[in-house]
This record gives sequence, C-alpha cells and structure tokens, in this order.
Amino acid sequence: MEKFFESDSLSEEEILQGLRIGLLNREVFPLLVSAAKRNIGSYRILDFISNNVPSPDQISSRKTVDGEKELTCKADDPTALFIFKTSKEHHLGEVSFFKVFGGEISEGMDMISSNRDTKERFSQIMVMCGKNREKVDKMVAGDIGATIKLKDVKTNSTLCDAKNNIGALEPIVFPEPFHIIAMNPVNSADDEKMGAAINEVNKVDPTIQVEFSRELKQTLVKGYGDLHIKTLKWYLDNEFKVETEIDSPKIAYRETITKSAKSDYRHKKQSGGSGQFGEVYMMIEPYIEGMENQTEFPVRKQEIYDMEWGGKLVLNNCIVGGSIDVKYFPAIYKGLMERMEQGPLTGSYARDIVVNVYDGKMHPVDSNEISFKLAARHAFSAAFKQAGPKIMEPISLVEVFVPEDKMGDTMTDLQGRRAIIEGMEGEGKYQRLKAKVPLAEMDKYATCLSSITSGKGEYSMIYDSYQPVPGDVQIKLLKTYEEEQEEE
Repeated sequence: MEKFFESDSLSEEEILQGLRIGLLNREVFPLLVSAAKRNIGSYRILDFISNNVPSPDQISSRKTVDGEKELTCKADDPTALFIFKTSKEHHLGEVSFFKVFGGEISEGMDMISSNRDTKERFSQIMVMCGKNREKVDKMVAGDIGATIKLKDVKTNSTLCDAKNNIGALEPIVFPEPFHIIAMNPVNSADDEKMGAAINEVNKVDPTIQVEFSRELKQTLVKGYGDLHIKTLKWYLDNEFKVETEIDSPKIAYRETITKSAKSDYRHKKQSGGSGQFGEVYMMIEPYIEGMENQTEFPVRKQEIYDMEWGGKLVLNNCIVGGSIDVKYFPAIYKGLMERMEQGPLTGSYARDIVVNVYDGKMHPVDSNEISFKLAARHAFSAAFKQAGPKIMEPISLVEVFVPEDKMGDTMTDLQGRRAIIEGMEGEGKYQRLKAKVPLAEMDKYATCLSSITSGKGEYSMIYDSYQPVPGDVQIKLLKTYEEEQEEE
C-alpha cells in the first residue's frame, strides 16, 4: 500500500504478490464471475487459482474443538478429514464431500467419527469433476474428494484414523436463520412423512432448521428468506412427493395481570355413593421481582415455581384453622398450572402471578384431589378476569443494515410496524439501524426489506423481552380467539 502511494502504480507482479499475501492472511476474498454452462470465465478462474491461491500447507493451521491439536495440511500430520458438504443423488445415495487435513487415506480404510465415536469404512474414494466422477486409490493432505455409503456422518463431521483419534475439527459456523414460517402437509396423514423429508433436506442444507412448537401446535421451519423456504417447498412437493402449504407462524403471546383480585369457587358433584366436594378462596396479584408478601392474609408457607415459558408462579398457603388440609395443595397447584398453561384470555401461557389461598371448605367423605384441582382452576379463571388482565407480546431487537439513500423508507416501514427506533450509525455508504419491534409485525419482513432496498439491505433479529400489547391490539386478539373457539 505504501509503495502504491509513493509511485502511484503497481506492476502486475506486485499486484499478484499482494493478492497472494492477502489470501494467506485471510484478509482478501476475491470474487470472480463465471458461467460454467456456457464456459465463460472458467479458464480465468482456473488460471487465478493456479497462479495466486496458496497451496494447502501454506494456509493457517486447523485446530480441534478442544484446542489441543493443530493440523497443518501435511502428509506427516495425523490422518484426519473434514466433511464440508453433503448431497444426495438418486443412483448413488448420500455423497459426502471432504478435505483431507492431515496424513493420507486409501480405499477400504477404516476410520472413526470424532463427533459420534462410530466406525466408518471408505468403500470408494472419488475425485469430482462436474458431473463426472473418477475413482482414485488414495488421497493425501490438501486433497478434496468425495465418498459414498458412510453410515452416520453429516456436514461438519470429522473422521480420523481409528488408531489415532485427534478429536473433532472446528466446525463451519452457519449464520442463524431468521425467516420463520409454519409448514403443514396438505394431507394431514403425511405429517410424519413431511418431517422425515425435511430432515433429509437438512442433511444437504444444514441452514434449514425445523422444530415442532407444542405451544403453537405448528411445525416451524427457519431459513434465510422467502426464496430459501420456497426452494425447500419445491423439493418437498416434487422430489419427496409431499404436498405442503406455507402459513405465517402464530405468535407466542403471554397473559398476566396488573392488579389484585379475589375469587372463590365451590366444586360439588353428587352421583350416588362418594361424591366430589372442594371449595377454594384465593386472592391473586401480579408478581414483581423482589416484592414483599401481602399483609392482608398471613403466609404460612410459600412455594415459588419457575415457568418453562418464562416468569413465575408463587403459591402462598394462607390457611388458618385447617379449613383446607395441606395434603390438597399439590392438587390446587395442578389446577392452577392447567390454567397457567392455557390462559383464560386467549389460551396463551400465563406468567408472573402470586396466588394466595386464604380459605376454603372440605367434606370428610366427598373431598378429594380432583375436587380441589377443579375448584382452584375455576377460582383462578374468575379472579384472573377481574385482575386487570393483560396480553403480552414478544419484542425483538432488530438490526437493519441498508444503503444510506434507503434509510428514510426503511425507517418509515419500521415505524408502521410499531417499532421503537433506538439508534443508528453510519458505516461508509450504509447505515446500521437498531430498533425494538413486536415479533407479530415482522412477518415477511425479509421480502419487504429486499423490495425497499432492491436486495441491498439485510437484517438480524433476536428476542429481547415481553411487553404489554396496545389496547386496540388486545381487543383484536380477544375477538379473534372468541371466533376460533366458536368455530371449534
């Protein structure tokens, strides 16, 4: 760089030398454009690789995950290879592409998977050249090849000599997918078939992630954008013959309360012989970290439960005089949890509530656990609706990276999504904008941002917190839930 400023020019040899040093230090990443199908630019790429790209043993060493060993891509290193890609071909099955990082491998060699501690045998070793495959007897450090019929190996797996297991090499770190959709089979009988097909696609494309949300009762698929998801759908519909449909994912709302309220419920059922009887009086109040106990009723015993979905349930035994036997409190807790798992407002999980059970009644014959569970459940529902119930929504911390001239349009769009802009900073001709946006408003944002910025913008999104929804949004959610219940 100094020589360029001194002489105002560089010779071709000096430029190539600079490129080579930059590639060695991983500071320069050349981008060359070609069209292999029309054979445009192919030879230029090959010439660039042969003239400028450093040999494998010159690049920085590859470390194992535990950091104890390093491979320098030399034949005298311990034998190890890394699976960097997996593909599937109809007549071959699963094809694993690998790079040899140390030693040498040969056909028929037994190796061990450092990730799963399973044995694998290399029945064939191939060199790929487009659609053509050439069998070879062995490969040495630095070579790239492919093999088939490995039993328990996928992308990011490390295979080592069975007699010298050096451990797993550092994996490729893929960016976290941010585009989430709900996917369902058109025919409900194909549910398991769709899950198996997506898992097969995941072997080839590990950036596709899938999970079944028990809370939302949806299969959620994550990818890098609308095109990525549509490509997956095409494979499922055409290659695996599982017709699917895409929908927007439901939002994992939460329910809570804003003030205290009292309620009671008597469960009584008589049908000959022993019946059912249980009566519970309770006062509920919002839970706040570090809060003191209420003073209206004495707290004899307190149980604090951390909810799997966040927040807490605090159950206070305030019974005086033995009106409810302590043996029925586990049943009362079960009844409360049933309503916490299916909130009284929209069926969403409830959180951050203190329940003070201060009175009740028992029957010497008819009282049992089911009676007090049902009594607690109904009393809680009634008190909840009187305690200033509030729906809470997940808020995401969003970072948007856009060209400077598209900043205004991007901000206008975010503000239309109920975003709170927290700051922005310039990076060359681009701007990085930070905002907190309700997750419910981020549906199909990847497509919208691409349209606004002509494909030049990008964004990332992580969960931040739960916040109360605006009043008009709550009314709309309640109405939608009522309509869904009527349809059922």
